[in-house]
Amino acid sequence: MPRNDFDPSTVQPDGRPPAKRTLFDADEGQPWKGNVPGELLGGQVTVLTYGNETPGEGPRLHVHPYDETFVVLEGKVRFFVGDQVIDAVAGEVVFGPRAVPHRFENLGPGRMQTLDIHHNPRWIQTDLD
Repeated sequence: MPRNDFDPSTVQPDGRPPAKRTLFDADEGQPWKGNVPGELLGGQVTVLTYGNETPGEGPRLHVHPYDETFVVLEGKVRFFVGDQVIDAVAGEVVFGPRAVPHRFENLGPGRMQTLDIHHNPRWIQTDLD
Protein backbone atom coordinates (compact mmCIF):
# COMPACT_ATOMS: atom_id res chain seq x y z
CA MET A 1 0.00 0.00 0.00
CA PRO A 2 1.46 3.40 -0.96
CA ARG A 3 2.11 5.93 1.79
CA ASN A 4 0.66 9.41 1.74
CA ASP A 5 1.67 10.92 5.08
CA PHE A 6 1.81 14.59 4.05
CA ASP A 7 1.18 16.94 1.17
CA PRO A 8 4.54 17.51 -0.58
CA SER A 9 3.43 20.99 -1.69
CA THR A 10 3.46 22.10 1.99
CA VAL A 11 7.23 21.58 2.40
CA GLN A 12 9.92 23.55 0.61
CA PRO A 13 13.63 22.70 0.24
CA ASP A 14 15.83 24.82 2.51
CA GLY A 15 18.77 25.04 0.12
CA ARG A 16 21.07 22.53 1.81
CA PRO A 17 22.96 20.42 -0.73
CA PRO A 18 23.22 16.65 -0.57
CA ALA A 19 26.39 15.51 1.19
CA LYS A 20 28.49 12.38 1.66
CA ARG A 21 31.08 11.34 4.25
CA THR A 22 32.78 8.04 5.12
CA LEU A 23 31.53 6.32 8.29
CA PHE A 24 33.80 3.25 8.15
CA ASP A 25 36.09 1.31 5.81
CA ALA A 26 34.01 -1.64 4.65
CA ASP A 27 37.06 -3.36 3.13
CA GLU A 28 38.86 -3.81 6.48
CA GLY A 29 36.94 -6.96 7.43
CA GLN A 30 36.88 -5.81 11.06
CA PRO A 31 33.93 -4.64 13.15
CA TRP A 32 33.05 -1.13 12.03
CA LYS A 33 33.93 1.86 14.17
CA GLY A 34 33.45 5.45 13.08
CA ASN A 35 31.33 8.57 13.27
CA VAL A 36 29.99 11.29 11.02
CA PRO A 37 28.78 14.48 12.70
CA GLY A 38 25.49 15.78 11.38
CA GLU A 39 26.97 19.25 11.12
CA LEU A 40 29.34 17.97 8.38
CA LEU A 41 26.35 16.70 6.41
CA GLY A 42 24.11 19.69 7.09
CA GLY A 43 21.77 17.51 9.13
CA GLN A 44 20.44 17.26 12.66
CA VAL A 45 21.77 13.80 13.62
CA THR A 46 25.24 12.37 14.14
CA VAL A 47 25.77 8.76 13.08
CA LEU A 48 28.21 6.39 14.78
CA THR A 49 28.95 2.74 14.26
CA TYR A 50 30.46 0.45 16.86
CA GLY A 51 31.38 -3.22 16.78
CA ASN A 52 33.59 -5.81 18.42
CA GLU A 53 34.06 -9.56 18.52
CA THR A 54 34.67 -9.96 22.26
CA PRO A 55 31.81 -10.98 24.57
CA GLY A 56 31.49 -8.55 27.49
CA GLU A 57 33.23 -5.72 25.61
CA GLY A 58 31.58 -2.40 24.76
CA PRO A 59 31.64 1.34 25.38
CA ARG A 60 32.00 2.55 28.97
CA LEU A 61 29.09 4.04 30.93
CA HIS A 62 28.35 7.51 29.57
CA VAL A 63 25.62 10.09 29.09
CA HIS A 64 24.50 12.56 26.38
CA PRO A 65 22.38 15.74 26.61
CA TYR A 66 20.21 14.40 23.74
CA ASP A 67 18.42 11.17 22.78
CA GLU A 68 20.23 8.25 21.13
CA THR A 69 18.79 5.44 19.02
CA PHE A 70 20.71 2.18 18.59
CA VAL A 71 20.15 -0.15 15.64
CA VAL A 72 21.58 -3.64 16.13
CA LEU A 73 22.94 -4.76 12.76
CA GLU A 74 24.66 -7.98 13.80
CA GLY A 75 24.91 -10.24 16.83
CA LYS A 76 23.47 -9.98 20.34
CA VAL A 77 23.86 -6.87 22.46
CA ARG A 78 23.00 -6.13 26.09
CA PHE A 79 22.10 -2.49 26.76
CA PHE A 80 22.18 -0.91 30.22
CA VAL A 81 20.01 2.23 30.05
CA GLY A 82 19.44 3.81 33.43
CA ASP A 83 18.18 0.98 35.64
CA GLN A 84 16.88 -1.06 32.67
CA VAL A 85 18.68 -4.00 31.04
CA ILE A 86 17.59 -4.63 27.45
CA ASP A 87 18.86 -7.53 25.32
CA ALA A 88 18.59 -6.96 21.58
CA VAL A 89 19.53 -8.89 18.45
CA ALA A 90 20.16 -7.96 14.82
CA GLY A 91 17.17 -6.14 13.40
CA GLU A 92 16.05 -4.61 16.71
CA VAL A 93 16.18 -0.96 17.78
CA VAL A 94 16.79 0.39 21.31
CA PHE A 95 16.06 3.96 22.44
CA GLY A 96 18.21 5.77 25.02
CA PRO A 97 16.58 8.93 26.39
CA ARG A 98 18.69 12.04 26.90
CA ALA A 99 20.47 12.49 30.24
CA VAL A 100 20.06 8.77 31.11
CA PRO A 101 23.42 7.01 31.61
CA HIS A 102 23.93 4.01 29.34
CA ARG A 103 26.38 1.50 27.98
CA PHE A 104 26.20 -1.71 25.97
CA GLU A 105 28.20 -4.87 25.48
CA ASN A 106 28.58 -7.82 23.16
CA LEU A 107 26.69 -10.88 24.43
CA GLY A 108 28.47 -13.17 21.94
CA PRO A 109 29.23 -15.47 20.48
CA GLY A 110 30.86 -13.65 17.59
CA ARG A 111 30.64 -10.10 16.34
CA MET A 112 28.17 -7.46 17.43
CA GLN A 113 27.63 -4.37 15.31
CA THR A 114 25.49 -1.32 16.00
CA LEU A 115 24.57 1.84 14.18
CA ASP A 116 24.07 4.60 16.75
CA ILE A 117 22.01 7.68 15.90
CA HIS A 118 22.78 10.67 18.10
CA HIS A 119 19.89 13.14 17.87
CA ASN A 120 22.24 16.12 17.68
CA PRO A 121 24.44 17.62 14.95
CA ARG A 122 27.53 17.00 17.14
CA TRP A 123 28.66 14.04 19.26
CA ILE A 124 28.66 15.26 22.88
CA GLN A 125 29.42 12.76 25.65
CA THR A 126 30.52 12.58 29.27
CA ASP A 127 32.05 9.28 30.44
CA LEU A 128 30.94 8.25 33.90
CA ASP A 129 33.42 5.46 34.73
